[in-house]
Amino acid sequence: MFSLHGYGPSILEGTVLTLEVSLLSLFVAMLFGIIGALAKLSSSPALSITAKVYTTVIRGIPDLVLMLLIFFGGQVFINQIGPVFGYDEYIDINPFIAGVSTIGFIFGAYMTETFRGAILAVNRGQLEAGYAYGMTGGQVFRRILLPQMVRHAIPGFGNNWLVLIKTTALVSIIGLDDMVRKAAMAAGATRKPFTFYVVVAINYLLITTVSIYLLRYLEKRYSVGVRRE
Repeated sequence: MFSLHGYGPSILEGTVLTLEVSLLSLFVAMLFGIIGALAKLSSSPALSITAKVYTTVIRGIPDLVLMLLIFFGGQVFINQIGPVFGYDEYIDINPFIAGVSTIGFIFGAYMTETFRGAILAVNRGQLEAGYAYGMTGGQVFRRILLPQMVRHAIPGFGNNWLVLIKTTALVSIIGLDDMVRKAAMAAGATRKPFTFYVVVAINYLLITTVSIYLLRYLEKRYSVGVRRE
């Protein structure tokens, strides 16, 4: 009979934490993504070059390496500049905040390209027509650009979200008790790693499956009234 040897509640607690990290990281990634996309499309060379460097560097370095660099490097940096501002005590970065910030920062680069492509996909003539009709910049963005941008962004956004969920497994290496770390501790105590890692795999599969159906719903919702060629 399949048994988790009393570690079921612990794995469930880790699963909830994984979902929290995923959702908050997504929010951070969207913020970086929209800022990065606008910077790349900006007429300012400084903003454009900064955004290009950001996306190039992040997409060119493995996520695991970035996680270690940002977490440990960031902690060293903060403790080095602390005395400059008169703070001499050691600062220990919270793994949850570090994990969310790091994953959000990483996937912000991917979201940047997704949002940039979605903005460019919107017909410029419609935006000009909105201005000609007397709409303000905010109204054009809210009524014309944003709804169509979302429709064009959903496929890429969905792919990024699915990869982001799986990337949350990396937070276990910085000491966060997500379901991977919980499973590792349970496996070490019971000497049954296969059992617990299968449960983790099933949990990730359930989360991604539900996400796929929700993304399909959103895609249909934002495609209402759009003629397919």
